[in-house]
Amino acid sequence: MKIQLGYLAAGAVTALLAAGLTRHLLGAEDKMSTTTKGGKVQIVDFSDDGEKIGLVTVDRVVKTDEEWKKQLTPMQFKVTRQQATEIACSVGYWNNHEAGLYRCVCCGTALFKSNTKFESGTGWPSFWEPVAKENIETKTDYSFGMSRTEVNCARCGAHLGHVFDDGPPPTGLRYCINSASLVFVKAKTK
Repeated sequence: MKIQLGYLAAGAVTALLAAGLTRHLLGAEDKMSTTTKGGKVQIVDFSDDGEKIGLVTVDRVVKTDEEWKKQLTPMQFKVTRQQATEIACSVGYWNNHEAGLYRCVCCGTALFKSNTKFESGTGWPSFWEPVAKENIETKTDYSFGMSRTEVNCARCGAHLGHVFDDGPPPTGLRYCINSASLVFVKAKTK
């Protein structure tokens, strides 16, 4: 009897999580928008060809929700400003195999290089490391009754996705990133 009750409890928890996750994946309207404090931040600047320019001090990008809505598509706004998650395989970068640089869709900060992207089988672009640790920020995310590490753009606070410790060598990390939070800059052929 204990085993059957355990399965029932696990099933109920799974059903609740699935209902919440579906709402989250579709971009629930009741989520609060992220706010980023003003001031300065140090990031590593990169050319569109992926060449490291160096450490720079820049203003944090702070905008109102109305300003973000004018700049972003509805899905980009839901993902980056309201921490939604796009539906797996719904936006193209999970299947992008071209060489180039991935930048923040909100502020243009360089985030990931294509040579650190790998096939995770999740339906979201996955990378084993960011282009520079200074360009991202992480924080603990307790949504859906679990503890995960959220990944945000260091310059504008955009929600990018989450990082997990089930990635490939050399880091063992998997930065599972929403395509809607990225803009891809294709490398120029020389």
